[in-house]
Amino acid sequence: MATQAFEDIVEDFEFLDDWEDRYRYVIEKGKEMEPLDPALRVPATKVEGCASQVWLHPTIEAGTFRFDGASDAMIVSGLIAVLRALYNGVPVDEVPKVDAPAELSRLDLHEHLSAQRSNGLSAMVERIRSVAAQAA
Repeated sequence: MATQAFEDIVEDFEFLDDWEDRYRYVIEKGKEMEPLDPALRVPATKVEGCASQVWLHPTIEAGTFRFDGASDAMIVSGLIAVLRALYNGVPVDEVPKVDAPAELSRLDLHEHLSAQRSNGLSAMVERIRSVAAQAA
């Protein structure tokens, strides 16, 4: 149950032959995001369990889940962009049903991220699911 934005990333990954190109692609996705308002970089939006600084700011409008985010690490900003593609625009009650590990495995991310980055990615997914479950 992936969004079209996430399917587009999966398709782009299929055309990239090596992991250096895929890493650059993920980093570029992060650079394309609008900057998170510095006023939203507060303890309430900070994600614990990440090696770098990560902030996620969710919003729910008309039953639809969206979030913005930021990190002080370029690759993590890119991972936030990938998660935004996976979750933004999904009905809030469907967010906890998204099988993020299965969807992300289509990108082979866990095999190419450090253990700390993988743990941080899992922490971000858990935060997203938790916020959506509370709102639903």
